[in-house]
Formats: sequence, C-alpha cells, structure tokens
Amino acid sequence: MKSRKKRELEELLKREISSIILRELSDPGLGFVTLTRVSVGGDYKSARVFVMTKGSEEERKKSLQALSRARGKMQALVAERVKMRNTPVLTFLEDEETREALRVDRLIDEVMREAD
Repeated sequence: MKSRKKRELEELLKREISSIILRELSDPGLGFVTLTRVSVGGDYKSARVFVMTKGSEEERKKSLQALSRARGKMQALVAERVKMRNTPVLTFLEDEETREALRVDRLIDEVMREAD
C-alpha cells in the first residue's frame, strides 16, 4: 500500500507535468496526449509517467519521442515548481493498461447493443 506522501507526490507531479505538456511544449511531433498517471519509485529518484496518445501507431510513437526529447526541460520546470531534494528522473510510457481497458469496454458495449 502506498504511503500518503507518495500518493500526494504522484498527484502533484501529474498536475505539474500535465500543465507543462498543455501550456509549455511546442514540439510539432507532439500529438494529442493525455497523462493518465504517475508512478514514483520507492527511492523517489524516478517517476514513470503514463500517457495515452491518439492517432495511428506512427503518430503515437512520434508523440512519445517528443515527450522523451522534452524530458530535460520538463524535469527542470518540475524542479522549479516542486520543492524536493532531488527531482525524479521522468520516463514516459504508453499506458497500455488503460488502452486495453477502454478496448474491453467498447467490446462489451458492442455485445450489449447486439443483444438488444
């Protein structure tokens, strides 16, 4: 079970990183990105940032590459805004769990419509 401190940090990082992506990144390769969750490592030195991207496989790949290119800038901005001893190293990952859950929901909806 996560500590309250860790949950609060993850939510704070999620808010700040979302704000940075929305307002301060201007990479043309960055498509529509939704930050779904942040998971901070046990030592607080790393954070996995899970995102959902729209578009084709190629467009999603370009968006993840754009986020990876902007990682240093985002870490610097997070360091300015979130007062911590060490700013976690950010790693951006496609949120496959959420994508799969949405796919299953769509399939269930289709089956339910066909059953009526």
